[in-house]
Amino acid sequence: MVKIKIDKRPWGVEKIFALNKKCSIKLLTVKPNQELSLQSHKHRQENWYFLDNARVQVGDKKFNVKAGDFISVKKRQKHRVISKSNIARFIEISFGKFDEKDEVRYEDRYGRATASEKK
Repeated sequence: MVKIKIDKRPWGVEKIFALNKKCSIKLLTVKPNQELSLQSHKHRQENWYFLDNARVQVGDKKFNVKAGDFISVKKRQKHRVISKSNIARFIEISFGKFDEKDEVRYEDRYGRATASEKK
C-alpha cells in the first residue's frame, strides 16, 4: 500500500499522494445510482482518494467509504466504485504500466464485458 505523506503547514494540511514516482492520476465522477464495471488490471495498482461518500467493492467485499478515505487496489484484484443517490468523486492514482486495454471487465451494466469474462 502506498502511504500518503501528510505535511502540516501554517495555512492547513498538504497531502502528498505520489512523490517522484511514475504514475497516472485521474479525477473520476460517478453519476448518482451508477457504478463502474467490476474489473481488474494485470499491470497496475490503483489507489483511490474519495472526495465524496461512495460504496466500494474490492475482491468479494463491499463496503461504504466517506470523503477523505484512501483505498488501495492491488494488481489483478477485482474492484469497482458504486454511487448511491449522490455523485461519487474520487482521485485515482495508478502505479505501473497504464493502459486502458489492460482492463478485464467481469460485470458491466453498460454491456462492455465480453462473453468470456462474464460471471
